[in-house]
Amino acid sequence: MNNLNLSEYLCQAVRDMGFTEASPIQAQAIPLLMEGKDVIGQAQTGTGKTCAFAIPLIERIQPGNRHIQALVLCPTRELALQVTQEFKKLAKYKQAVMILPIYGGQSIERQVRALGQHPQIVVGTPGRVLDLINRGNLHLNTVQTVVLDEADEMLNMGFRRDIEKILKQTPTTRQTVFFSATMPPAILDLTAKYQRNAVQIKVAKHDQPVVEIDQTYFEVEKPVKIAALLSLLQHHQFGLALVFCNTKWKVDSLVKRLRAAGYAAEGLHGGKTQSQRDRIMQSFRKGSTTLLVATDVAARGLDVNNVEAVFNFDLPKDTEFYVHRIGRTGRAGKSGQAFTFVEQTEMQQLREIRKYPTVNLKKQELPA
Repeated sequence: MNNLNLSEYLCQAVRDMGFTEASPIQAQAIPLLMEGKDVIGQAQTGTGKTCAFAIPLIERIQPGNRHIQALVLCPTRELALQVTQEFKKLAKYKQAVMILPIYGGQSIERQVRALGQHPQIVVGTPGRVLDLINRGNLHLNTVQTVVLDEADEMLNMGFRRDIEKILKQTPTTRQTVFFSATMPPAILDLTAKYQRNAVQIKVAKHDQPVVEIDQTYFEVEKPVKIAALLSLLQHHQFGLALVFCNTKWKVDSLVKRLRAAGYAAEGLHGGKTQSQRDRIMQSFRKGSTTLLVATDVAARGLDVNNVEAVFNFDLPKDTEFYVHRIGRTGRAGKSGQAFTFVEQTEMQQLREIRKYPTVNLKKQELPA
């Protein structure tokens, strides 16, 4: 990190977090963001992209200026809270910097009171940010930088109109930053509309850190998938594991079967209320729930360091989601395991996934 010319207080905070070298996305993005340039950053989960935008934001914040200087938009409450924690760790030695998360599911009156304390950085979900703007409690006319984190997921969740309304409340001179795992046409349309001479950064697939994950696939047909999953769980005896399904219905169905088999399983999908999501995630982090069954949308931004294994019960529909999914294990320098069930009709899809240079899927037979 020393070659990025960071201030001593930030270098110390980064050292406290255990980082010694910048990841590829950080090495490319941080100098550009420090110069105030608009950036489009394309990188997968686990590449260090939060620090890629948080470090220059913290570096450029003026503690004596008690107005909102930066706004970070995230698709979910969980991701907003995780991003806020990263900001707080980085601002550890910079005095008088306040970072405020705002999201649905928490008392809006409490958030209004917190805004009265004049934070310089606001991290929020689009819906709650727009609510507070419409109520006249959140004013963004002093914002110098706007970051859209997981921009593709926010669009998938239907937040485009909210995002555009929010951006129109900020100065046209702002720095606008997009971070996204994929770059669909809708993202490129937004960048063309709201960015100026943006520099695009794309972390090459061979730079993405999934080398600590042992990746295995099994040829399993639909009728025996549950038996295969139970066999692997019994064989390995994992502490915490994450199981991915493609639909809400499949999540709920699988949770029932796992509970019937004696496992402490919970389901996470878009049909859950915020209070249900909070309870489930708290239970998973504490280890009371040992198996979390989730859809891709629900698990975006999920960050639990002790997940020992990821199961792709359903092969992901989007090949890039495979990298997202397995990135939920092998975190914080630990190794992890990823198991994928593949039906005979999905072999072409499997071949597409295996084209990724960092994907090293090996075929195995199920344990007896």
